[in-house]
Amino acid sequence: MSLWGNKDLVYSDGTVTVNLSTKKVERVGTSATFDTAGISTGNVITVGAGATYGYAVITNVDSAGTLSIASTAGFVASSVPATTYSISEEPLYVLGDSHYRAPESKTTGFSTSPVLTGVFGVDRLEVAAASNTKYAVAHQGWVGITTYIDCHGNFRVKSEVLVAGGISTSTGTDAADDAQYPDS
Repeated sequence: MSLWGNKDLVYSDGTVTVNLSTKKVERVGTSATFDTAGISTGNVITVGAGATYGYAVITNVDSAGTLSIASTAGFVASSVPATTYSISEEPLYVLGDSHYRAPESKTTGFSTSPVLTGVFGVDRLEVAAASNTKYAVAHQGWVGITTYIDCHGNFRVKSEVLVAGGISTSTGTDAADDAQYPDS
């Protein structure tokens, strides 16, 4: 298992629930087919829009409808109802970084307004499309983003290239990050 991959979206079909006591992710309904979706040990599952509920590393694809996760430490809720999710190959070490810990929207020392933090897989086309915006980044790869309102009321974006490299966001493997990084 590598420390990161190059897909910002491996799979994201339907909804799931997470049983925090058994460390199992269960599909809701019949839409998800985890065993044929290309999900691998070490992929990261983000649960809820904007990681509302948290993140975890996948340790096993148990069946078409069940995944096992390594830990529940990345979850911020005591229970997880049926909700959206996405699975990516983002860097595993980011999960231990308190700056990028879930949820992605929170109030911190930067500002009294909500702060957005997140890790995005940014390909070369997305770098070019964002080049003249506040979301401009130095290089394609896995990029950490922090947005906030400063003390003068100005919208600010801080970016940090965590892993420089080629990101694959071809058709069907692009995360829902077009607000920050449009495809072209």
